[in-house]
Amino acid sequence: MTILVTGGAGYIGSHTVAELLHRGEEVVVVDSLNSGHKAAVSRGTFYKGDLRDREFLEGVFKKHDIEAVIHFAARSLVGESVQIPLAYYDNNLLASHHLVSAMLDHGVQKIVFSSTAAVYGKPKQIPIREEDPTVPTHPYGETKLAMEKMFRWCEQAYGLKSVSLRYFNAAGAHPEGEIGEDHHPETHLIPIILQVALGQRDLIGIFGDDYPTEDGTCIRDYIHVMDLARAHWLALEFLRKHQQSGVFNLGNGRGFSVKQVIETAREVTGHPIPTEVRPRRAGDPAVLVASSEKAQRVLGWKSQYHDLKTVIKSAWQWHQAYPRGYADK
Repeated sequence: MTILVTGGAGYIGSHTVAELLHRGEEVVVVDSLNSGHKAAVSRGTFYKGDLRDREFLEGVFKKHDIEAVIHFAARSLVGESVQIPLAYYDNNLLASHHLVSAMLDHGVQKIVFSSTAAVYGKPKQIPIREEDPTVPTHPYGETKLAMEKMFRWCEQAYGLKSVSLRYFNAAGAHPEGEIGEDHHPETHLIPIILQVALGQRDLIGIFGDDYPTEDGTCIRDYIHVMDLARAHWLALEFLRKHQQSGVFNLGNGRGFSVKQVIETAREVTGHPIPTEVRPRRAGDPAVLVASSEKAQRVLGWKSQYHDLKTVIKSAWQWHQAYPRGYADK
């Protein structure tokens, strides 16, 4: 039996593919390569295509005996989603609709979904728990929440079982250093900081230093990408064993401020990494930290990379080896 991974050439998707292959799973990857990288998928069967192309999807399902789907494929830039919301509804929701339709047509009843902490919006309490209100503040979060709801309605109507994983700030790279984070444009804090260390940027902008936190900068929960990859495999195992749906937060349960991340990167890279304080960005909550107690209790998941320095070291190893990302491979 085969696991279909959509968006498997992306950052988290490619690391999950590596984890699945390590676990002995047979993997088929589908990716449009609009933001993913073919070089990130060195093994398994790969198909380039769009999930909204039903004929293409039918071909994939007919060629393989697919047991379950792990669904990453989506647009995921918050700012862009505000500027072009219809593109997010088209790409994220319509593509997911076609994917689930194809699954049901071919008797595939299990899906692990790459959701996001953005479904919570501005949290009313920290740490955030799964039962907390979901009030997204942008179209990206709205489309992810809509997909979660679609899976729940499809369970009621068709028996589809789903696990939605709401995770926080993914970071780091594979310990063997062959795959890592490469976005265009890059919007994530740690790789942007490391681009400064590589001389690709002059400085790192800090968006607000007057938040109600210890050093005035935003606090976020950073989780190593390989911890996320392992969680997707555990979610797959949960579906196999229990035939039961669920929603789980994934995070380290500990937050680090922007200034703490920059200081740790200075220590890891040996580079001064100049900074510049800029105005706050609209909609940025002061603190986002997850409670992963449910994932630990139900899935048997536990973060293996607790230390921020270890996370940044793995990312630095990748960026030093491939300063232009997959263009250097």
